[in-house]
Amino acid sequence: MDTLRGRAETLKLARLLDVEPQTLAFLEELPVEDVRLFRERSVAALFDDTPGTLDRVAALTKLLPAAVAAGIAQKALGPRLAAALAGRLEPARAADIIDRLPADFTARCCHHLDPRRIAGIMGRLDDGIVVRIALVLAERGDHLTMGRFVGHLRDSALRTVLPQLDDTTLLCTGFVIDHPERLAHIVELLDDERVSSVIEAAADHGLWPEAMAVAGMAAGAQRTRIASLTAAQPEARLDSLVRVTAEQDLWESLLPIVSLLSEDELRAVAALPALRDPAVLDGLVRGVVATGLWSDFLPMVGALPPTARRTVAKATGALDDLDLDALARGVDKEDLWELVFPLVELMDDTARQRLHELPAFQERAAG
Repeated sequence: MDTLRGRAETLKLARLLDVEPQTLAFLEELPVEDVRLFRERSVAALFDDTPGTLDRVAALTKLLPAAVAAGIAQKALGPRLAAALAGRLEPARAADIIDRLPADFTARCCHHLDPRRIAGIMGRLDDGIVVRIALVLAERGDHLTMGRFVGHLRDSALRTVLPQLDDTTLLCTGFVIDHPERLAHIVELLDDERVSSVIEAAADHGLWPEAMAVAGMAAGAQRTRIASLTAAQPEARLDSLVRVTAEQDLWESLLPIVSLLSEDELRAVAALPALRDPAVLDGLVRGVVATGLWSDFLPMVGALPPTARRTVAKATGALDDLDLDALARGVDKEDLWELVFPLVELMDDTARQRLHELPAFQERAAG
């Protein structure tokens, strides 16, 4: 999922640096962990090197009643400075002041708050305030800020706010969530009808990449559940998922999800019109070569209609020697030969001979 994670990290960094995302698009070509680390160091550089004046103001704020401090924040500081000040206060004191601020003003402050201070402050806020702030952020379409906060919400707040958020907001917020380890639990709080509705929204609003990213981050039983509910969608929706995956070369995100399907679900996916398109199948093969996802790919090949299997065999046989050898070594490493042999039988004589002459295949034969 590095491609989609790279997109999300670039969006977060652009927001942090207050620049247009397209100016940082080149970062999507870099290892995603490097971009994430750069973002974390940027947070430290931006928020740790604050003027001494701000610390002195924070110290003076401790002497004021919370209601007075809240009034000063609104009328004299504005959202950016108020957020910077909140980041210098003890979490309990910051929460006490936020209690007295309008939700709209606090939502605008959230955009500028040091992400490292969020957990301490959120843990001290009443659910009602948290929900009101979340709804303001949703109304403003500020999914990036929501993504910073949602991982810190208590279940009681989540159960209140999730039904009030529309499906596209859930998808876009999940895509940029700062704590993906919480995503499976959040999905667990949604019933099947709501998850299916979110999947429909992904198809209807061009958000399949975001949906695949969310499914990939929702590990364990929730990922399997999302996969199964997706496979139950009408053919036209599923076909659009495959088409988007092919157009954006996102096989590394889709194939691990497809691999979780039951045999019946897999056959339904394998029968999609898009998977009879030679151009799609050729791109699929090359995507698997690039990612090494043979264990996710080969079971689906066995479920494809005969014509599509022959197309896959032809595309595989047309790989250059380096890629073909990588295929053989990957298959050997995971002991997937039983799944490969039926595909080899569909290749022409030239392709079969090339495969038999590969070092990896020779080593297999000698073993």
